Amino acid sequence: MAQVSSSEESWPAGWVYGVVAGIIAAVLARWIGDVAMPAAVLVGLFVFLVFGVLLGMFWGKPAVADEANHGHGDHGHEHDGHGHEVHTPEVAQHEVAAAEPVVTPSPVASPETGVAPPAEMKPVALSGPRGGVADKLQTIEGIGPAMEKLCHDLGIYHFDQISAWGAAEVAWMDSNLKGFKCRVTRDRWVRQANLIGEVGIDEFLRRAKMNDY
Repeated sequence: MAQVSSSEESWPAGWVYGVVAGIIAAVLARWIGDVAMPAAVLVGLFVFLVFGVLLGMFWGKPAVADEANHGHGDHGHEHDGHGHEVHTPEVAQHEVAAAEPVVTPSPVASPETGVAPPAEMKPVALSGPRGGVADKLQTIEGIGPAMEKLCHDLGIYHFDQISAWGAAEVAWMDSNLKGFKCRVTRDRWVRQANLIGEVGIDEFLRRAKMNDY
């Protein structure tokens, strides 16, 4: 059976201390405070009641023994349907939190179009042109001297870098070309770079005259 220890066991001790406190208060009131005997008795009675109630309420702390956990003195153990003991190890809270996957929220759809913008990812950049020689990015229509310099500042030196961009890289470039936002999409850089890789610069320039790309 579970054993329960409550503050009721502390009431007798509280009242005893209340009696002592009341007598002391009455004596002090009578002899030191020069209070009449009836008044001193009332003071003692008041102190007795206050001390008795307060000490009876707060003397000691209730403690409840859980039969399910303490009855057999075996924490962290359960029993299966055949009476065998099964150990159930505790899992630390930080371990459970670490196992939860980190979810990146999806872009919110535009209220005007109802279409979510593509996720952005910075394209792979180079610290310098391969072989020390960069492709002439101005071959791509829409890239002038200032735009080419800006691409170099972002580590973009070659046509094959541009042709490898997906929607996420294009979205990042569109957002980060200072003063030239959305130019990558508008001027179809990726398509032009792909065509240069497929047919060469001379054929590309011929087709570019007719916007055939």
